[in-house]
Amino acid sequence: MNFPFYIAKRYLLSKKSHHAINIISGVSVCGVAIATAALVCILSVFNGFQDMIAGLFTSFDPELKVMPAEGKFIPADATELEQLRKSDNIGCYTETLEENALLFVNNRQAMVTIKGVDDNFEELTDINSILIGDGVFELKADVIDYGVLGCNILMQLGLPTDFSTPIQVYAPRKGEKINLTDPLESLNQEELYSPKVCFSVKQNKYDSNYVITNIGFARRLFERQGYVSSVELKLKDGVNIDSEKKKIQDALGPKYVVLDRYQQQEDTFKIMQIEKLVSYIFLTFILVIACFNIIGSLSMLIIDKKDDAVTLRNLGANDSQIRSIFMIEGRMICVLGAIIGIVLGLSLCIAQQEFGLIRFGQSEGSYIVNAYPVSVHATDILLIFVTVIVVGFLSVWYPVRRLSRKVVKN
Repeated sequence: MNFPFYIAKRYLLSKKSHHAINIISGVSVCGVAIATAALVCILSVFNGFQDMIAGLFTSFDPELKVMPAEGKFIPADATELEQLRKSDNIGCYTETLEENALLFVNNRQAMVTIKGVDDNFEELTDINSILIGDGVFELKADVIDYGVLGCNILMQLGLPTDFSTPIQVYAPRKGEKINLTDPLESLNQEELYSPKVCFSVKQNKYDSNYVITNIGFARRLFERQGYVSSVELKLKDGVNIDSEKKKIQDALGPKYVVLDRYQQQEDTFKIMQIEKLVSYIFLTFILVIACFNIIGSLSMLIIDKKDDAVTLRNLGANDSQIRSIFMIEGRMICVLGAIIGIVLGLSLCIAQQEFGLIRFGQSEGSYIVNAYPVSVHATDILLIFVTVIVVGFLSVWYPVRRLSRKVVKN
């Protein structure tokens, strides 16, 4: 066994001549452990929120979305898209057309985004899991066009899910200016009926803005026959999303942009990542403060073991070995605190996952989830461990080196 490590281990575990040194050493380990556990818990909670939000968007957003790099629309029969449609890795290929429109019913109005989709939209997403009402997801029946509205749009219009009065939908005619004397003459008008359901993604971006209908309705309303605003894809089981996304992007070229679910909600997830980073930085500062306890503990240990240092020198130990003893002692405290903190943090996360110890409120159903969501990522645990070790080692290096040098000289 390495000589400085052996002596440092004995100093860490043995009783000191002054009982206060043992207490301070214990406090140092606890301080590092608590700061480490806090890092584990806080970062895991941010992961939990991110995974929860991603799960909400899964019911509406496709796995991959192909959009034009410039402009708003692309020909549905473009050669690149026809080749993509024939790909063996694509499980569901859905054409969509999105544009803004005005809803009007019962003297109430709302500006919305009309999203026209193919009949296979139910295969593309898990839309049925977010439907509310007694009907079914249906977009067209004979000559009747149905519209599935976001729940907040229904509230804005003062309508139930099974409204009987058709909603009037208006959109500007292509290439025409609005006639101020008779605005309706400059607008295309269509009607949407209720399939007796609405959807609730529990995200205002969708619930207050989107109306899902068939793509034929959208093309008539916006005069975009033969065009799409995007192509939404679902891959076959077992196909890697990242590799397939790169493959599709390379095949389509620079005229198209291929987005995965996180990129489709880039603003939302970027904000969450920034919040997570800021929390990590602040908690790292707290960890630095906790490491000052280690400096105090080692300072008292160096003074307490001054006579031992003289004895070790007389027995043949050189100055570098004596300094290494106290340096290793400080590092052992950091490593021990990091391990205890990670185990404690993981235990609290598991308890939160299983029992929901910290809740949002007393009443069930008041929030999307009743307790704080937690998701532990191995990369975060590794980052935390490395952070604790680096901060701990750097915080003790200069003070211990300086103090031990004075003891060795004396």
